Amino acid sequence: MPGVILGPGRGGNRPTWLRAPAPAGENYRELRSLVERLGLHTVCQSAACPNLGDCWNRRTATFLILGNVCSRRCGFCAVRKGAPLAADQDEPRRVAEAVAALALHYAVLTSVTRDDLADGGAGMFAQTIRAIRGRVPGCRVEVLVPDFQGSLSALETVLEAAPDVLNHNLETVPRLYAEVRPGADYRGSLQVLSEVAARRPTLPVKSGLMLGLGETPEEVLEVLDDLRAAAVRRLTLGQYLRPSPAHLPVRRWVPPEEFASLADGARQMGFTRVEAGPLVRSSYHAAASFAGG
Repeated sequence: MPGVILGPGRGGNRPTWLRAPAPAGENYRELRSLVERLGLHTVCQSAACPNLGDCWNRRTATFLILGNVCSRRCGFCAVRKGAPLAADQDEPRRVAEAVAALALHYAVLTSVTRDDLADGGAGMFAQTIRAIRGRVPGCRVEVLVPDFQGSLSALETVLEAAPDVLNHNLETVPRLYAEVRPGADYRGSLQVLSEVAARRPTLPVKSGLMLGLGETPEEVLEVLDDLRAAAVRRLTLGQYLRPSPAHLPVRRWVPPEEFASLADGARQMGFTRVEAGPLVRSSYHAAASFAGG
């Protein structure tokens, strides 16, 4: 597959298996123009996703709602940090317009963390889900939500809008939380996932981890055990890529064969859908994965 090597890297020279298609082509240009015209944000751009060229050339993107400034300061994330602006009440309509323009049958929504909002932005997730369904009947919607600071009422607000998949990423192992996810709590994130499974037993629940931040293989397996105990059925595993020298360094490049081995092990543990590889991200092949249970 034609592409570019993502390196030499800021965390050391990146291996040759880290390749991604260059952002180019008619579909890419059309999607970029659409996002700019509607004043929308995508995690593809804001989080510097290496799959931007591939996904946009396939006319799909992950929409980032509630602005592009995050109220937390996670050590791995390229999204801007600071004081977020007021929520844009017209944003759900514009996201739905983009979904319609792209003729999507499967849309993925995520957001910055908005600890400044009483409901953590849950209401905007619900409004956007409903706006998409109103504009594009039958469109599936996957949401990647923050922890809402443990608010079960906020979580229920999202669930009442009936997403087709709910994702909340653990991101890393418990030992590294203070460094990687300051402001978050490992057990609190597990509780979010457990609550979703308990409240909506038929709703596919998903989570993901970045590897290469200094975790051990034993710690990864312990997290996978915790996810299965929380009734999580879908899993993504990808390589952490350092967005800039101001972010956490890459401690290890995880080879593709190790990702493949982890995927096999995860399936044996009971995960029904597993995407694992150096360039895998939370919404990687999300539409194709929907049929997997």
